[in-house]
Amino acid sequence: MGSHAKAWLVEDESAREMLDRVLTERPFLLLPPLHRVPLRVGNVVELAGPSSSSKTHILIQAAITCILPKLWKGVSYGGLGHSAMFIDLDCRFDVLRFSELLNQRIMEAANGSSSKVGCHQKDSEAQFARMKPYNEELFALCMKRFLYIRCYDSSEFLATLKTLHYRLQKEREVHGVNVHLLLIDSIGAFHWVDRGSSSFPLEYDNRKSWHLQNVSEAVVQEIRRLLLVHPMLVMATKAVVLGNKYSTNELTWNYRKWSAVDNPYSRNITSDQQLPYREYMPAAWQSFVTHRILVRATDDDLVNGEHQNNSIYLLEWLLPPLNSLDKFTVRDTGVFILS
Repeated sequence: MGSHAKAWLVEDESAREMLDRVLTERPFLLLPPLHRVPLRVGNVVELAGPSSSSKTHILIQAAITCILPKLWKGVSYGGLGHSAMFIDLDCRFDVLRFSELLNQRIMEAANGSSSKVGCHQKDSEAQFARMKPYNEELFALCMKRFLYIRCYDSSEFLATLKTLHYRLQKEREVHGVNVHLLLIDSIGAFHWVDRGSSSFPLEYDNRKSWHLQNVSEAVVQEIRRLLLVHPMLVMATKAVVLGNKYSTNELTWNYRKWSAVDNPYSRNITSDQQLPYREYMPAAWQSFVTHRILVRATDDDLVNGEHQNNSIYLLEWLLPPLNSLDKFTVRDTGVFILS
């Protein structure tokens, strides 16, 4: 009996290891349109879609949700209170636009808190004036949690991934919070340039040349290593060209077993899967993706209601496959699902 009691008291993990395990198992509560499937750290989400299908905007809104606090000065902002890393491979990120969207989310939460207590217009305006310094303080705090890197070619991207551990560690020591989101826009930006190059010249002849497949495998390997030390949710956009016909019923997916030895979060995809677009990313990346989403714009615009004169987009979960299409519209204050 005594031996059993001692065995129960033996420590099998530290408090830090327990917290890391609990945080890893806890799903992300992301806002629409990413709310259909619970996402966890270690997942790799691919947002595929043609140009002008709001892919980058979805990444930005996810980043804003991550860096906003859950509660600040008595106001609920519904955020995660952590840092987000944005790697810009498309080199078109507009930080001014990002700051405007962040400020809109902050003001919307402040306005909502005032309306809930039933303030008159004059009282409401006075309260907004008093809250302005707090909003500016929160804005500055959130911007410090948003980490941005721009890469102009695959070699810079690989160098960034190889040194990202040290930067994330430093940011955690300075700000006291972990990076929970790794956002990549867009993962296929250098694909065609790399494909046109037979190989990347190296200084020493005894090292293998870097061609397209090597680069993709190296990128996946570096991200995997990074996730072992810094558990994060990875989200990446990918530009595609849709076919002339789009039919949800024609999407046929066949999967292999989970590859727990190689990566417990990844799922291998067979070569006979049918997509509404031509897949061009190497197999190393395709097998690394755990969740795939297809977004596209429609020719419709809302002509009445709260979101009038806004474009309508469609979102479909391809991995895991869901038998539903979400219609949504994009505004400065977020992404809104349409009933």
